[in-house]
Amino acid sequence: MIDYLVVGLGLAGVSFCEQLEAHKKDYKVITDNSQTSSLVAGGLYNPVILKRFTLAWNADTQLEKAIPFYKGLERKLGTRLDYKISILRKFTSIEEQNLWFEAADKKRLHKFLDTMLIENKDRSIDAPFGFGKVLHTGRIDVKTLIGAYQNDLVEKGRLLQETFDFSSLQIHNGHVEYKSIKARKIVFATGFGLKSNPYFNYLPLQGSKGELLTIKAPDIKTVDIIKSSVFIIPMGNDLYRVGATYERLDKSNNPTDGAKNELLSKLHTFLKCDYEIVDQVAGIRPTVSDRRPLVGSHPEYDQMYVLNGFGSRGVLIAPTVSAQLFDYIEKGEALPREIDVLRFIKKYTPKVS
Repeated sequence: MIDYLVVGLGLAGVSFCEQLEAHKKDYKVITDNSQTSSLVAGGLYNPVILKRFTLAWNADTQLEKAIPFYKGLERKLGTRLDYKISILRKFTSIEEQNLWFEAADKKRLHKFLDTMLIENKDRSIDAPFGFGKVLHTGRIDVKTLIGAYQNDLVEKGRLLQETFDFSSLQIHNGHVEYKSIKARKIVFATGFGLKSNPYFNYLPLQGSKGELLTIKAPDIKTVDIIKSSVFIIPMGNDLYRVGATYERLDKSNNPTDGAKNELLSKLHTFLKCDYEIVDQVAGIRPTVSDRRPLVGSHPEYDQMYVLNGFGSRGVLIAPTVSAQLFDYIEKGEALPREIDVLRFIKKYTPKVS
């Protein structure tokens, strides 16, 4: 019997597996790569909400844990994942500049907001009011991370690449059994796939479809990420990711013309050079009604857990909350109430045997 069976291998699954590795737990992972949110994510870690110049939820403490976490993964996997890169927030007016400086005076924000106004020197970008620079930001190459992590698990004989079959899951006293696997605990880290999970589909996972474009634009000279109505993220070799959209109704992973036109319309408000579209990708972010993660145990089965609901800030959130879930399971430490799935217990209907 192994200690854990982990279902799903996006940022949530990888982060929890790293907890298991650190504590020498025996585990296996099942994934079918059906949920593409982590794979198509921009991968930014940015502690500031740039629409309002406010600190994202617990972002300063999450960042302190995230940076060494990804550095450790770089060493383990032997590949570069963390690209340090500043974000330049384009100002649209003098008033926005003043709001930026006011925000920079706040205690938890001052170390992230540079008070030096950045003048625009890139002719391909229309930014007459300049930029504000966000510090301690960067991009995690999530696609490379997940691919390398899968390969590592394959080498260790820990990965099963298949769609999880709930009809093959048996729940026993003190353990679960899935086909030929017996595990003391099972953790579901399946992103938007949680909607088809009969044990946790009572949770209010809404899902928000995000689409990004990749463009080739040799005339862009900036080496920083530009944030205006959309992000422009340098990827090297004159390639840039442009995104992202937020769509609540469409829950498919298929790229759409509507999203492409929306992104291009916003891009054209400030990009003034020629470019070529080379790719378009889509995925469903696992978003929650109260904008907080879904972490904790099943109301009836204490050997069954969920790790989900990271939304668009999974790169920052995953290392912290995966550690909190592990400590909850193994050490009996209480989960922060704002992430504990117990906050939605009234939505749960007990199973009729």
